[in-house]
Amino acid sequence: MNKLTACIGAATVCVTVLFFAVCMAVGFEFGSYFVCLILPIGFIMMTVGFYHERRGHNSAAALLGVIFSAIYAMLVMIVYFTQLTAVRLDGLSEEALKILDYKRGGLFFSLDLLGYGIMALSTFFTGLAVRVRDKADKWLRALMMIHGVFFFSCLIMPMTGLFSGMADGGSSIAGVIVLECWCAYFLPVGILSLRHFFKKHDG
Repeated sequence: MNKLTACIGAATVCVTVLFFAVCMAVGFEFGSYFVCLILPIGFIMMTVGFYHERRGHNSAAALLGVIFSAIYAMLVMIVYFTQLTAVRLDGLSEEALKILDYKRGGLFFSLDLLGYGIMALSTFFTGLAVRVRDKADKWLRALMMIHGVFFFSCLIMPMTGLFSGMADGGSSIAGVIVLECWCAYFLPVGILSLRHFFKKHDG
């Protein structure tokens, strides 16, 4: 059951990241927001799988990965649930939209970046705990730990006022390209994690 849970989590990460990339490419906003509610669930299941695998050895790092994954999930699920409910359906005032609408670059956009920064911390600590058995696992560990660097940019960028130009709600082609590049980077993490859990290992 532990192996199945981890495999389902990694597979969910793969499917949701791929679907997110497609939704962004075709401009399907509802789909891209909805899938961001599912990705964190799969990510938590995946990080818990790595934690269970350690069985005491290097489990502190793996546990940190799980804790940060839960914080990430809470932040981004609040952001995207708000986009699909209050922002989409409630006819909010302009002032409320500046705060809640992800596309305005306001508070909830910053919370989303913070969430993905925390996700980067999760991948870093989880990467430290990955049980390396072959070359593919070495790649998985490296991709996870390198992804951890994004924590700093996600934390600092909202403080610089860099996204203040999004206040008019206009879409950003550059932003879409950045997200597509992230998907291209993170999809292999999901694929290699699925392979890692799916393979039958002893011990």
